Amino acid sequence: MEVIVDPEGFGSSECESVPIHLITRGDASAVLDAGPSAAHAAATLGGFKGAAGDLVLVPSPDGALERVLFGLGDTPVAAGFRGLPARLPPGDYRIDGSAAGLAPDDLALAWALGTYRFDRYKAKPAGAVPRLVAPSGVYVARVRIQAAACALTRDMVNTPANDMGPDHIEAAARDLATTHGASLSVVVGDDLIDAGYPAVHAVGRAATAARAPRMIELTWGDADRPLVVLIGKGVAFDTGGLDIKPSAGMRHMKKDMGGAAHALGLARMIMGLALPVRLVVLVPAVENAISADAMRPGDVLASRSGLSIEVGNTDAEGRLILADALTRAGELDPDLTIDLATLTGAARVALGPQVIPFYTNDDELAAALAAGSIAAEDPIWRMPLWAPYAATLDSDVADIKNDPDGWAQAGSVTAALFLQRFAPKGPWAHFDIFAWNPRGRPGWPVGAEAQAILAIFAMLEARYR
Repeated sequence: MEVIVDPEGFGSSECESVPIHLITRGDASAVLDAGPSAAHAAATLGGFKGAAGDLVLVPSPDGALERVLFGLGDTPVAAGFRGLPARLPPGDYRIDGSAAGLAPDDLALAWALGTYRFDRYKAKPAGAVPRLVAPSGVYVARVRIQAAACALTRDMVNTPANDMGPDHIEAAARDLATTHGASLSVVVGDDLIDAGYPAVHAVGRAATAARAPRMIELTWGDADRPLVVLIGKGVAFDTGGLDIKPSAGMRHMKKDMGGAAHALGLARMIMGLALPVRLVVLVPAVENAISADAMRPGDVLASRSGLSIEVGNTDAEGRLILADALTRAGELDPDLTIDLATLTGAARVALGPQVIPFYTNDDELAAALAAGSIAAEDPIWRMPLWAPYAATLDSDVADIKNDPDGWAQAGSVTAALFLQRFAPKGPWAHFDIFAWNPRGRPGWPVGAEAQAILAIFAMLEARYR
């Protein structure tokens, strides 16, 4: 993602790049009055007030683009800068003058995230994107690694299921392992039973042999460092199984492997920036297909933990594969476990598509994640592991069931309570992500979105760096 240009390698950047003036609403009048008359005239003509997202392109006498005025509103946030590249013509730009108190690294990353495009299937690929000359002091390599990690996540989620099956998820993990010197082990198909992943096998066994279920385990870093385990739900496509989804509910189920994509994107960030941890990434990758061998409502499944699980709904399959993965994580005695999954529609009812709920039984971890969210401008929100709702998971025939009784209504909470039964001892957090922008806006096009991983990485840096 070559959208951030290091000024040391850019030649006479002051002459070759267009200046961008970042202006708050409160400073707009004073800045415009003190600036060039052409900029003042263009701002007046364009109704520029410094409101968040206000934009004026100021032409030079020969008609070229001379400067850009961009409004930051009353309370500037770096994330607002993300919407600018999509509204500018191709070319090279620099931030001129004050950045309104915003950290240059944050502005550079926001710009990089705002240039993302997914044109893999277009007959005519998108043209050049605007480039930013890195502000002074920016750690350009870091910005590129973080942007590339988010792009990996978004690319995987945007890719349709015919090109992103369990085997493709494995290939992405293998590429990541090769690049960063990590080890990778994969258990596929019926071997999952002997290896102790019966729930993963049950969910994915109905798929074709080419898209057989698998358990992917990536390991990186020195063995004497604190162990961090990331778990990503890898349901490459979710039909709902025999409890089949309606067509509207199935339309975007290519994104049901979003947890795996986020875990791998976060792993790329951790390895690329050499965080001093021992990292294990666990991805149960399946397709929840329909065939004569599909699991049925009412089936009772074994799990790696030894707990039996009654399948009340085959469309609540994500928590089944995560149960085996969480049990595996506990066997490793981690210092910290984080799972990411596109798990429930109830999470969207609670917080919408842009704020990601997370659950943890550790107040210190919750506070650290909240701090990371603020630092990274990556919105997450703690939700309660409300113990009285655990009774909704009681089964008459098994140790636990995957479809909670309806009286509690809180579907995201009860899903998290299900996972808690299998979670390792010690700090653990579960993220019920959406991984999608349902409404397009500059910098946030309709389609895949990387959510929560910048906040999690900020927490990890504060905890381990």
